[in-house]
Amino acid sequence: MKHLILGTAGHIDHGKTSLVKALTGIDTDRLPEEKARGITIELGFAHLELPGGIEFGIVDVPGHERFVRAMVAGVGGMDLVMLVIAADEGVMPQTREHLEICQLLGVKNGLVALTKQDMVDPEWLALVTEEVREYLAGSFLEGAPIVPVSSRTGAGIEELKGVLARLTTEVEGKKAEGPFRLPVDRVFTISGFGTVVTGTLLAGEVKVGAEVEILPSGLVGRVRGIQAHGRREELGLAGQRLAVNLQGIDHAGVARGDVVVPKGLYRTTRVVDVRLDYLKSAPRELKHRTSLRLHSATYEVPVKVILLDRDVLKPGESAFAQLRLDHPVLLLPGDPFVLRTYSPQATLGGGTVLDPFPPRRRRRSSEALALLQAVEDGTESEKIRLMVATSLLSGLSFEELTNRTGMSARKLDAALAPLLTSGDIVQMVREPRIFLARDAFVTLGEKLYGELQAYLRENAMRDGIGKEELKSRIPRRSDPRFFGPILASLEKEGKAVADRELVKLPGRKGETTVDQAGLQSRIEAALQKGGFEPPTIKELCDALACPEKALLDHLNFLVRAGRAAKIKSDVFYAPEPLAAIREKLVARLKEKGEITPPEFRELTGLSRKFMIPLLEFFDSIKVTIRVGDKRVLRKVQ
Repeated sequence: MKHLILGTAGHIDHGKTSLVKALTGIDTDRLPEEKARGITIELGFAHLELPGGIEFGIVDVPGHERFVRAMVAGVGGMDLVMLVIAADEGVMPQTREHLEICQLLGVKNGLVALTKQDMVDPEWLALVTEEVREYLAGSFLEGAPIVPVSSRTGAGIEELKGVLARLTTEVEGKKAEGPFRLPVDRVFTISGFGTVVTGTLLAGEVKVGAEVEILPSGLVGRVRGIQAHGRREELGLAGQRLAVNLQGIDHAGVARGDVVVPKGLYRTTRVVDVRLDYLKSAPRELKHRTSLRLHSATYEVPVKVILLDRDVLKPGESAFAQLRLDHPVLLLPGDPFVLRTYSPQATLGGGTVLDPFPPRRRRRSSEALALLQAVEDGTESEKIRLMVATSLLSGLSFEELTNRTGMSARKLDAALAPLLTSGDIVQMVREPRIFLARDAFVTLGEKLYGELQAYLRENAMRDGIGKEELKSRIPRRSDPRFFGPILASLEKEGKAVADRELVKLPGRKGETTVDQAGLQSRIEAALQKGGFEPPTIKELCDALACPEKALLDHLNFLVRAGRAAKIKSDVFYAPEPLAAIREKLVARLKEKGEITPPEFRELTGLSRKFMIPLLEFFDSIKVTIRVGDKRVLRKVQ
């Protein structure tokens, strides 16, 4: 069965609700106030089945100008619009506004029902029909069927059903694939069941038992039951009007404007980049930073309009803009929206969401405008290439690309494939997948190479820089996980050499000046003089009037040159005393086969401060091996 949403539109008292009742037998005016006043205030719902497996959910919208807010909420899920015009009055103000709203929200198909035909003579009916055709010229309803009907007598109703059935062949319907999304237009409770929400399922399918999340609040619950047009269902399909019973969610926590989605899949936004079409009928220019109200699906949220390439937008013009929302809502790429004023209330324009998670942008930025043009008109691969490029050194994850493009994982992979093959973008992290533009990759490589050179200029005695130290010098806006691929690229280019925990310049060794060499001779002399128990780092600093960092640089240089030995971070020996201790130890082990720490202390006369580090040092250089509390020779010395 093909499931479609048919929405009414038109001026107050042109007979929308009566026509729906004549078509379906259902009175969509449900509120006592609506009955008393004879006008629709809230959205009304009905359903209609036609031969050939066609099922319409019908949304009856208010026609009064004060209730356009509710009307906009009803348009969001329409596949077809039935523009209702009374034959005795013709086109009226809300006829015009409703048609503009439908056009802005992307409705592409529909028809005109010319109601109250029984109240006019044939000549007048022909005149009004021609007037309507002229009015619709240039709109999405140009050339659409115009069907005279009478809800009172039933004239034309069967013909209207036939036209609806024919129009269904021109309508694609909602996307059946992908995650479900149900904007909430009503919330109520049923005794014994709890919270029930209704809405039009915009995409995907929702099953009984599915875990769901309410956005923007983040409340989590489970689908307890589903009804479609009064029937209990196990599965709700895209394009259906659904009533969904939610378990674990209090009705006070849900309101019209919320949306039901799969748990943990989507996130809300407060800034979106859009294509904004400003109506020719708008009364004045739209200025940069104007505050308006955004309507999309069942949302209504105050926004500030940031014009990206100009200071004013004239009636009839179109431009890229950024909308800054007063509170977070769920908006996805391709979602249509309408902008209305506060007072007096009027529709000014609308358009389509291009990027629901844009980066910070400078106004009039050619890069930003090029990206938005590509998002609007370019291929999927070009869109992704520019998004990754404009992320600069930060890169974009697969999840971020999914959120910003609205593509399925399969489509996104297909669009990424040629970019990865050509090298236009580089995958920097395997899980989660993060991508960087080629230019940004080169920039990061040059940055790290420059840091390596600068470090070794400032630390001439060092052979290289520690990997962690170099990694910490990646720009903050970048990801530390990019370090590995960048270092590998520098090695491939012959610009760097990774040697264990050091990164070096090829062929370079540490050097010393004459003054530094003099200080190093004094350090060697102090270590030699200390013999079996050399001076500590602090004692050397005091004796040589040398800062600790500089002293450690000199000591490590001497170690690399074989002129000193590093026992642990703060214990260094001259080679001769260390060799003498080793000789004593090896001779004892060859004689006795083993030695305990107390015996080693007795043999060397060392205090515990030096004895334990030396035993561990000889273990580390494979002279000895520890067995319990004793040491034995690792090999024949």
